[in-house]
Amino acid sequence: MSKSNNSSGIIENFVNILMGVKNGNKQPQVTSIGNTQELDIKAVLVYKLGTIIQIGAMVLALLGMEKLVMWIDHNSSIPNGFSTLLTVLFFCLLSLRSRLFSPLDNTRSRQTYDQIIRPRWSPPALVFPIVWMIIAILRVISSVLVWQQMNHQFLVLPLILFVVHLALGDTWNTIFTVERRLGAAVPVVILGPWLSAIVVTAIYWQTIAIAGITLSFSCVWLTVAAVLVFRIWQLNGSEPLYPLKLTTVEK
Repeated sequence: MSKSNNSSGIIENFVNILMGVKNGNKQPQVTSIGNTQELDIKAVLVYKLGTIIQIGAMVLALLGMEKLVMWIDHNSSIPNGFSTLLTVLFFCLLSLRSRLFSPLDNTRSRQTYDQIIRPRWSPPALVFPIVWMIIAILRVISSVLVWQQMNHQFLVLPLILFVVHLALGDTWNTIFTVERRLGAAVPVVILGPWLSAIVVTAIYWQTIAIAGITLSFSCVWLTVAAVLVFRIWQLNGSEPLYPLKLTTVEK
């Protein structure tokens, strides 16, 4: 039994390190919803601005990659396939660490999920980083296929929509995981990560069918996640579906 526990612990640590998930052992200052029902206008503006900045930064990264790959493809001294390898690594960075481009706090942590009331059918916390790791791999594969189909171009509509999808997901993570705004997280997960995943999958499919098929698993998982977020909201008080002003509480 101890060997089994040690093995599962090693796997959990590996997955958490790879996906950048903190185990929540530290107890920093956390925020809680105040007694008023007042809309936090500042938070809304911060979310919008942070998302726009992140999208802009990732679009610039796409532009930089397009220029670099164009130079590589026209340089006969560089081995064939190097631009593909570089592109794979680039999409790995985007899929695993898109939050590096965000000015918002997108910390991945199990603390919120461990502390809130969840439905009986909710998956164990470890399932999430494992599934997201699989989705990240599928994102890389499908995006590289689209890149190849688009003649090694990065500044194309499918890939731009892809980085928009990543930015919306990171902003949702700020709202739900970091700030624990369970009400605001409901419409954001539906109109942000879930809807954008459908759009990206559809346009990938139109570009090259196998890419859309590959990415479609993320739509299934995000549908489950959206239902889970809704049930968590219901079970934890059904606060208004907009960002309320928060108060800081010492733990």
